[in-house]
Amino acid sequence: MRILLTVEYFGKNYAGWQRQKNATSVQQVLEEKLSLILQSPIVLSASGRTDSGVHALGQKAHFDYEGNFPVGKMAFAVNTTLPEDIRVLSAIKVSDDFHAQYSAKRKTYVYKMYVSRTLHPLKNYHFARIPYDKVDFEKMERACEDLIGTHDFSGFSSTGSGIKTTVRTIYSATLRKDGEDITLEITGNGFLYNMVRIIAGTLAYIGAGLLPEDSVKTVLDTKNRKLAGKTFPPQGLYLKEVFYEDENMVSEER
Repeated sequence: MRILLTVEYFGKNYAGWQRQKNATSVQQVLEEKLSLILQSPIVLSASGRTDSGVHALGQKAHFDYEGNFPVGKMAFAVNTTLPEDIRVLSAIKVSDDFHAQYSAKRKTYVYKMYVSRTLHPLKNYHFARIPYDKVDFEKMERACEDLIGTHDFSGFSSTGSGIKTTVRTIYSATLRKDGEDITLEITGNGFLYNMVRIIAGTLAYIGAGLLPEDSVKTVLDTKNRKLAGKTFPPQGLYLKEVFYEDENMVSEER
């Protein structure tokens, strides 16, 4: 049978989701613990990789299993063996043709920032700092609206990926402000390498007056990475949710 997991993890101590030769990854730890509990070699296929230091609230990963361990007890059992920064939130049986990556229709990422000249040591594990006294939030909001639609996002990506196309569709992109905290939430049919982190950096630079308000449009039109903001750090980025065509495959919001 094919099993789908929903996984939450704090990415600071890991070299991303995907297995690495010389570093510990979330996939490696989870596969090892699942293999131990289920007494069977387990190989996970995720909805997509997350980079070193990036977090997940609702990563999806499936695996095939031929044993008799009850599906309803898998999450609890493996959680007893996992480190505290990785947890399986649920395990459900899915159809044999389901694929965590290729069946996905949309993904939602959240990027968390805070505006402060002073670094907050505890907050800095979960947020990226915008190192100024204040930013123009309304400018950031207006610029954020320019992301929505189908565009070539090559100007908002880093090199290093062998993808076939850089065209993506963004269904929604919103900013929320709570005191010094600013949260970007963005949903699309896919994302390029470092795309959300570069978008966050560009919006922050616009708010700080370091880039013109129309910079998002300019980068989309010119596809020029140099006209965007810097790539913001990984600790502000969270994979929030992965959506599938079958509503039963959509994770709970967290």
